[in-house]
Amino acid sequence: MSFFNLPDLGEGLHEIEIIKWHISVNDPVEQDQVLASVETAKAIVEIQSPQTGTIRQLFGVPGDTIQVGEPFVEFTNEGDNHSEPDQGSVVGKIEVGDIVVAETPLAVTHPNAMGSKATPAVRAMARTLNVDLALVKPSGKNNAVTAGDVQRVANLIREAGEMIPLKGARRTMAIAMSQANSEVVPVTICDDADIQGWRETEDTTTRLIRAIAQSCKAEPALNAWFDNHAIARILHDKVDLGIAVDSEHGLFVPVLRNVEKRDVKDLRRGLKAIKEAVRGRSIPVESMRGYTITLSNFGMFAGRYADPIVIPPSVAIVGAGKIRNEVVAANGQFESHATLPLSLTFDHRAATGGEAARFMAALIADLEGAE
Repeated sequence: MSFFNLPDLGEGLHEIEIIKWHISVNDPVEQDQVLASVETAKAIVEIQSPQTGTIRQLFGVPGDTIQVGEPFVEFTNEGDNHSEPDQGSVVGKIEVGDIVVAETPLAVTHPNAMGSKATPAVRAMARTLNVDLALVKPSGKNNAVTAGDVQRVANLIREAGEMIPLKGARRTMAIAMSQANSEVVPVTICDDADIQGWRETEDTTTRLIRAIAQSCKAEPALNAWFDNHAIARILHDKVDLGIAVDSEHGLFVPVLRNVEKRDVKDLRRGLKAIKEAVRGRSIPVESMRGYTITLSNFGMFAGRYADPIVIPPSVAIVGAGKIRNEVVAANGQFESHATLPLSLTFDHRAATGGEAARFMAALIADLEGAE
C-alpha cells in the first residue's frame, strides 16, 4: 500500500476543496490519470495520479477541504497481499473472514476543526449538538474551546439558522481580505475626471487600463510590491494589471499582462477571455498571480467612491465609480459634463502621499485627454 498526499499546487496554496472524484474505490488507475477535480485559489484544477495501481481508499468527498500534505488517495500496489491476516503482535485469536467490504470515501472535517483545542467531553458535546468546532471561537485557557463556547454556537444556529463555512472562491477571498487588513496601512484619495470629450462608443474599462499604464510610467511607486518582513519594495517596469471580476462564486482577480504594450483591440480580447474563463471556472491558477497593481471598475454596477482593499504584495488599487453628469464651469459658463469618479487606495508603507497624488493627477490627465 502507498499513500498519495495532496501535493503543493503552487505558491501560496495551502488547501483545496474536492469538486468531483473521477475514480472510485477498487478502480485500477494509470500514472497521470485524472483522479479528481479540485478548487484552489479560485481555480478548478485536476489532480493526476503519481503512479499506476488500484484505489484502496479516497480521503474526502465532494465539498470537503484538504490541506496540502494530508492524505488524498491510498493505493493498493501490485504485489500487495490482502488475503493474509496482519502478523502483528496481537494477543488472542484473530478471526479472518472472506467477505470484501467496499469502503466509502472518508469524510475529512473542516481543517480548522482538526486543530481546535477541546477536551473529549467538549468534542462529544459538539457532535451531539451538531456543531462544527471550526466555527467555534475558543474562550478557554490556552485557546481551548469550552462547553460554553459550543453551547453559544448551538444556540446561535438554533435561533438564526445553520452557519455555512465559506468554501472555494469566497473562502479564498475572506482569507485574502483578512491578510490585507492585518498587513496593509491603507490610505485612500478620491477625485473626478471630466470625460465629456469621450466618444459615445468609448469602452470605459479599456480606457482606464490605458490610463493606469501611463500613470505607472509617470509614478512607478504605485506599480510595486512591498515585502512586509524585509521592509523592502520592488518597483516594476511592466504593468501586470489585476482586474477585479465579480461572479456568483465570489471575487476573482485575473491578470492582464504587460498592458503598457497592448493596443485597445488586444486589451478587449484579453478582457473577454478572462471574463469567459471566470464564468466557466476554467481560469488557470497562474493567471491570477503576480499582478503589480489592480483595477476595480465597480461603477458598472453602482457607487461613486470607494475604499478598495489592497492585496499584498501589491501596493495600490484604482477604483472607478459610476459615471454621472455634473455641472461644471467651462468656457466661462456652466455646463453639464460626464464625470468619472475615481478612488485610489495605496499602502502608505510603500508610497508617500505625494507619490499617490501624482499618480492620481497622471490618471486624470490621461482620462481627460484626447484619444
